[in-house]
Formats: sequence, structure tokens, C-alpha cells
Amino acid sequence: MKPVTIRDVARLAGVSTATVSRALGQPEKLNRETLDHVLGVVKQVGFVANAQARSFRQQSTQTIILLVRDISNPFYLEIYKGIEEVASETGYKVLMADARNDEARISNYIDMVRQRQADGLILMVRNLPADIDQRPGLTPPMVVASEAIPDVDLPTVRIDNAAAAKNAVDYLIAQGHRKIAHIGGVEGEYLAINRHTGYLRALREADLPVDPRLTVWGDFSIEAGRRGAQALLDTGLPFTAVLAASDQMAIGAISQLRRAGLRVPSDVSVIGFDDILVAQAFEPALTTVQQPRLEMGRAAMRLLVNLLSGTPSAPVHEFETKLIVRDSVAPVSAPEGP
Repeated sequence: MKPVTIRDVARLAGVSTATVSRALGQPEKLNRETLDHVLGVVKQVGFVANAQARSFRQQSTQTIILLVRDISNPFYLEIYKGIEEVASETGYKVLMADARNDEARISNYIDMVRQRQADGLILMVRNLPADIDQRPGLTPPMVVASEAIPDVDLPTVRIDNAAAAKNAVDYLIAQGHRKIAHIGGVEGEYLAINRHTGYLRALREADLPVDPRLTVWGDFSIEAGRRGAQALLDTGLPFTAVLAASDQMAIGAISQLRRAGLRVPSDVSVIGFDDILVAQAFEPALTTVQQPRLEMGRAAMRLLVNLLSGTPSAPVHEFETKLIVRDSVAPVSAPEGP
């Protein structure tokens, strides 16, 4: 099959090639009706990737932006390393930037790409500004890594968060734990919802009771883990294990449990999520869900390079996780009641 050209789009849309070029590169110069009509044809014939890639290649900076929600979080370092490896191989430089979960900052970085100050974005943020125009040809080259931004149709690299969390809780159940608490991420966010879903699914499949008071929410930080553990203790409810939605929260939770006079894992077992570098150096070494962050970073950069070159790619790349068993989980010595 012959590749679709700008002349093909113009003929099908009943407009000039100049109008098609404006629709893809200078949409503000067209009225809304004409723009929507041309972009509809562009999408229908699959011309958008190559046309957009050509437009960006003409003014390439050979720079891409990695935009993360919190640059102080060590989770991002291994992903950055994977991105940098592929970027170096393909002639790109990587600028890592801190979104601070601020929509104005996110908009500014997206505008940098629109203004050709960078070629594309790898997004590790929880949402996009509501005014981002996602019509074909108007969205700058962007890839989502390790997140799933609501109502956004972008190439994505991720894990199955629900399955990973369920696997962790299944392991706790196999060790005899029946009263398992959960310190989740930011309530209502994709990651938090899916990891909590996996936690609930494991309990229900094992016919264990679900007590909503044994779920608390945080922001993936060490301090959130401390607060979460204290909130669980304040309920007065018994629990023998905790699934934390990040290693940092697991570390914070262990610290707070110890302050309360509890031993980990003898009194309370704790599982983390991510397998950051400190997880194996912490005492006790964390049992945790390992995300293949290096490979995810490489895949995200390859997706973006393909997007910039007009090479078709699968829209979603989902990676397997692995439960790394270390020293923060112990079997329950005697069966508990339900």
C-alpha cells in the first residue's frame, strides 16, 4: 500500500495542500469548522503520525523532556537511566523536570514542545491540564510512563498495578496473615485505585473480611508512610501485615511501627512497592514488588523516538512485575481467626 501523502488528504478533504499544512502546523490560522474537517480526514487516513513527525523534524532540537511528579522521589532514577540510554543511542539529550503536580508547570513544559524548544515529552505525572487539545495533529509528541492519565489517549508504558498488588497480598495470605492493612497512594488517583483494587481482590478471593478502616491514603513519601502507620494504629484494630503502595511509604511505616514498640516482621510484616535501591539496604531488607524500571524507561524513549519519526508502535506496553522476597515479612506463628 502506498503511503498517504498531503495531496491525498487535500483531495479527500476538498481543500488545498496549504490548508492541510496549516491544519497540522498552524491550526490557529483556520476557522474551527475547516480545522475539524481536515483533521477528521487526517485521522481517517492515518496521515497524522508522519505529517506531525515531519513538522517536528524540520525544527528538531534533539532534546526531550522527562516530566516527573516529584523529582526528589528515587523511583524515577532507574527510569531516567533507561531513557538516557536510548536517548544517547539515538542522538537525543534528556532534560528532567519537576512538575510538582502543578498544572501550570505542566502546561509550560508542553508549550516548550509546541514552541519547538524541545522535541517531545515523557510524562510521569498524574494528570494533564484540562485545556490540552487532544485532536489529531494538535497534541505535541508525548508518551506516558508508569502512569495512566485519565481521559488521555497517548502511547503508554506501564505495569498491571492491580495484579502486582494482588500478588503481594496473596503472598502475605500464604504466610498465614488474615488481617492485612493497606497504605495506599493519593486517594482517587490511577495508581492508588489500581493497587487498592488488587489488595481488595486478594482478600475477597481468599474469603477474608474487608474492613475499610484498614486502608489509609498517602502520597508515596516516607512521611506519608509514618502517618499512615500511625493512623492504622489509632484505629485500635488488630493487623499483622501491611501492603504499602511504595517502598518509601513502607520505610516510613516500619519506622512508625517501631516507635510504637512493634517489631518488624515479628509483630507486623510489611511489603513495599517499586524495589528502589534503598529497599535492599534498609533494615529489615524490604520484601517488595519490583518494577522493571530500567526496561520501562528504555521502552518509553523508544516509543517517543518512533512517534517523532512517524514509525507505528503499539499504543500500550505493559511490563511484568516480580515479588522480591527479603526480610520484612514473616509467617504468622498461629492461625488467626477471621
